[in-house]
Amino acid sequence: MATKIFLNLPVKDLNKSIEFFTQLGYSFNPQFTDENATCMIISEDIYVMLLVEKYFKTFTKKEIADATKTTEVLICLSAESREAVDGLVSKAVAAGGTTPNEPQDQGFMYGHGFQDLDGHLWEVMYMDPAAINQEQPAAEASA
Repeated sequence: MATKIFLNLPVKDLNKSIEFFTQLGYSFNPQFTDENATCMIISEDIYVMLLVEKYFKTFTKKEIADATKTTEVLICLSAESREAVDGLVSKAVAAGGTTPNEPQDQGFMYGHGFQDLDGHLWEVMYMDPAAINQEQPAAEASA
């Protein structure tokens, strides 16, 4: 049985966040959407709950991190190709996001990322499937 992931992120303006992520190609489950929250669908098993800050605060006694000033999490999504990495980052920038770093090309792995409207960091990476499937000697695998 696959484990489903529900990532919860605080947002300042839910409607602007929905508009931003819609421009990146994501959809939302209307059954779990109201004035306080929405359920963004990443894949069949991965969802991001975007919660307005006041509502997010009802789930924790801790202060909400200001993601424009501190890094609370790096969210990394895989992509099917280098072009898909660059395409998603380009859509994010066109929708109002920023790119905090230059693309990273390590040959077998390529990544780039963006910051959303609330400062959350999203990494997008492509890894050559041949590099993933290569068997390593036991000594290297445990290092």
